Amino acid sequence: MAERPLDSILNPPESATHGTGTVYALAAAALAAAVFVRWLLDPLLGTTLPLVTIYGAVAAAAWAGGVRPAALVAVLGYLACDYLFVEPRGRIVIDFGAIVGVAAYLFTCALIIGFGEAMRRSQRLANEQREVLRVTLRSIGDAVITTDLQGRVTYLNSVAEAITGWRQPDAFGQPLDAVFRIVNEDTRLPVENPATRALREGVVVGLANHTVLVHKDGSECPIDDSAAPIRNERDEVSGCVLTFRDVTAQRRHDHERSSQMLMSWLLASIVESSDDAIISKSLDGIIQSWNAAAERLFGYAADQAIGHHISLVIPEDRLAEEDHILANLRAGTRIDHFETERRRADGQRINVSLTISPIRDAAGHIVGASKIVRDISERKRAEADRQQFVTLIESSTDFIGICALDGTPLFLNRAGLALVGLADLEDARSKPVASFFFPEDQQMIVEEFLPSVLEKGHGEVDVRFRNFTTGEARWMAYKVLTLPDANGRPRAFATVSQDVTERRRLEDDLRRLAADLSEADRRKNEFLAMLAHELRNPIAPISNAARALSLGAGDDKDVRAASNMLERQVGQLARLVDDLLDVNRITRGRIELRQERVELGAIVQHAVEAVKASYAHMNHTLTVSLPPKPIVLVADPTRLAQIVGNMLNNACKFTDRGGTVSLTVESRDGRAVIRVRDNGIGFKAEELPRMFEMFSQVDTSLERSRDGLGIGLTLVKMMTEMHGGTVDAHSEGPGHGSEFIVRIPVTIGQEEATSGPIVDDPAQGTRRRILVVDDNHDSAESLAMLLTLFGHDVHTAHDGREAIEAAERLRPEVMLLDIGLPQLNGYEVSRHIRNQPWGKDLTLVALTGWGQEEDRNRSREAGFDAHMIKPVDQDALLFLLSSLPART
Repeated sequence: MAERPLDSILNPPESATHGTGTVYALAAAALAAAVFVRWLLDPLLGTTLPLVTIYGAVAAAAWAGGVRPAALVAVLGYLACDYLFVEPRGRIVIDFGAIVGVAAYLFTCALIIGFGEAMRRSQRLANEQREVLRVTLRSIGDAVITTDLQGRVTYLNSVAEAITGWRQPDAFGQPLDAVFRIVNEDTRLPVENPATRALREGVVVGLANHTVLVHKDGSECPIDDSAAPIRNERDEVSGCVLTFRDVTAQRRHDHERSSQMLMSWLLASIVESSDDAIISKSLDGIIQSWNAAAERLFGYAADQAIGHHISLVIPEDRLAEEDHILANLRAGTRIDHFETERRRADGQRINVSLTISPIRDAAGHIVGASKIVRDISERKRAEADRQQFVTLIESSTDFIGICALDGTPLFLNRAGLALVGLADLEDARSKPVASFFFPEDQQMIVEEFLPSVLEKGHGEVDVRFRNFTTGEARWMAYKVLTLPDANGRPRAFATVSQDVTERRRLEDDLRRLAADLSEADRRKNEFLAMLAHELRNPIAPISNAARALSLGAGDDKDVRAASNMLERQVGQLARLVDDLLDVNRITRGRIELRQERVELGAIVQHAVEAVKASYAHMNHTLTVSLPPKPIVLVADPTRLAQIVGNMLNNACKFTDRGGTVSLTVESRDGRAVIRVRDNGIGFKAEELPRMFEMFSQVDTSLERSRDGLGIGLTLVKMMTEMHGGTVDAHSEGPGHGSEFIVRIPVTIGQEEATSGPIVDDPAQGTRRRILVVDDNHDSAESLAMLLTLFGHDVHTAHDGREAIEAAERLRPEVMLLDIGLPQLNGYEVSRHIRNQPWGKDLTLVALTGWGQEEDRNRSREAGFDAHMIKPVDQDALLFLLSSLPART
């Protein structure tokens, strides 16, 4: 049983022999079928196993006709497959790398032909060739398995044993599928056993592509070959022979060859499509290849450059570079990014970057060089432009910087580094942008300004930059814009900022100057109004007293009172005028000191005598303390008396009626010290800096009852300093009095004067009950005296509360009411009276030194019927009184 299939192989039936024409026809048909089958399999196989189906055709031809038809099929089959299925397709190429494959193919075909021939010869050799065949099968390079008609294994050669892992004794009688297990390499699904088909159909069957054989131990290997039926002498299929081989090495070789071919194709494509010129040359500098980019760069076509020396593109003054390059190449040294100049076909010189690598043969010997040439002319121009730009930035005095969106500094020019006190760019990069500003400005910059710049694309703000070294603040016009990326999205902040510290200082100076001018203008207006007020105050009683005297009425006592009043008020006017003239002379530098030896005590006594009347009028107590020993000074006695007098007048004015004032004179540390202390209104500590300013007064309210222009203390300071002295002021606060101290080696002074009234012709009218209210007693008494002479019943009051009490008690027909009153001002008195039932028909006349339109409107709003300016026009007042309706 075991011998019969093998005998069938060795002894084919006579019917297998055919005529010559038929044999070649069958061979041609087998070849055509094999090529057709390979063409059908081409979408699956590609360039892999291009000859796989030819083996069947060769076997068929060998079986059918012997050596010649099979050899012809083998040759024609190889040529056909090489032309149709081997790259490059469409032509027949046999190179050195394919010789091994051709040899293997021919060897396999020879084997197949040999088998066929052996089959034919088996008819004659029979049993005596059996052992020869067995030896042949064992020594053959391919694996061979034979089966009986039921597909059970009858024989394995040694190669088949090695590939399958089955030994002949173990495999004998086993189903072929158990020994010869094959699956698809990609899908892992079982593949139909070719022997089964060969047995079923009696034809030669080749394995499908990507078939792997599963070893007995589970390992796998790719196989390639075919199965053929075994026929007996009656040409009946009695078994199957399966021939296969391990194609792992072939697969690897084919893959490597394919990869090499693909790599060569890719490299060629890269070289041709490269934007850089790629040139190869021999070690003697002869150009061997020249890609399209080289043609574009140098202006030479490939046929104009290949075969010529590389000096074709090297300027004469740079030929020595080539010797250096060739020396490095022979030493096997690669040259990277060598920047130089080369020459185009039109003679133009261009900047290039060279990368030169040695080319080695299979033995590792250097046989040439590959050169990559890149045109860097644009880069060089850009670098030159950039350098000019950098030079411009670095030489700029502006603060120029760039920072990332997260606030990390990226660049800062030299001027910027110097302005913020940083050593270098690395130092700057360690400081977040927020730290360039002062803490009180950081939130505004980081949370408000920069987000606004990010939204709008730009922004500007004046802000202080901080010097990290000194802490100094510099005002900067901080101008910021965003730098976009290629897609237009912001990627960084950039700033070109100018130092505007000097501009800000000038602006501040201008603002201060404007404020000073505004303040001076305000004080000028206040002074003019004050001057008008102060001049009207003494003029009013003078006018009234003069009018009364001109009437020639009254007794001697009234005449003396009027005369004294005139003397006091005229003195007041004289003092005001003298102070103004002295201030004018001092500020213009036209006053001169007439110094002589004087005794300070005598000058002080003279000044005290000058102010006695004012103190007596205010019911003040004045105590004078002189040193036991005379103090002799070299001074201008008039100006020295003026200093003392002004200090005493100031204390008198700002001390309420019945107050106390002390004058102390002493010698200390070589200086004369004059102290004037009162228990008057005092002042706040913050009012001290403007205490000695021109036309400045602490009390500027409507209730102010202090006369004067606010220049008395200014004169004290000026005249004291003219003698090298100093003046100080102290107060415990409002209501706690004041102390003024003059320390001078030489002082000057001036006496005070008073004035009295003048009377105008009276006008006739109805007798009225009139209440005159004025804190200036002379003014009130003089006006009362005048109105009494005209037959009116006149009463007086001197502050707001006294005026209300007198009005409720007397129920006058007319009230002549001063606005600037102590306790309650005239507006408040008017409103109170108008709220009383008896006060609704009362005629209220405002008497004041304030005569602006707004003053008239205010008095009207407060309920006054008329507004008259001091000194009152007597005729107008008498006319007003006479024009009032009679009261029942």
